[in-house]
Amino acid sequence: MDQRAFERLVGESVETLPARFRTLIENVAFIVEQWPDDETMEEMGLDSPYDLLGLYRGIPLEERGFSYGNQLPDTISIYQKPIEVYCRDTGEDIAVVIKETVIHEVGHYFSLSDEEMERIEHEAGL
Repeated sequence: MDQRAFERLVGESVETLPARFRTLIENVAFIVEQWPDDETMEEMGLDSPYDLLGLYRGIPLEERGFSYGNQLPDTISIYQKPIEVYCRDTGEDIAVVIKETVIHEVGHYFSLSDEEMERIEHEAGL
């Protein structure tokens, strides 16, 4: 899949997040990267770049205090090649895996538990 088509799917996934979350996302950049870089791999303690589909970096919403401001955006990286390989190996639909990954990473922004993220995925029909 070319990067533009992949980026479109990521954008659609963000746009279809439940409104109660989507409207509260502030100062977050969604970035499509081909692979996690070596520094990220080391930081996450991973041996294989195939093990990371997405990554949230930043200050979760609940930790932002009154003085939060003038900050560079948090980032949510969605890794294209690991997702494509995962989908090829499992037969899962790439749009579904992207949406699950976006929900999971946005969940970190909101400091949600795994159970809460799973409930959102269920509400989204995943």
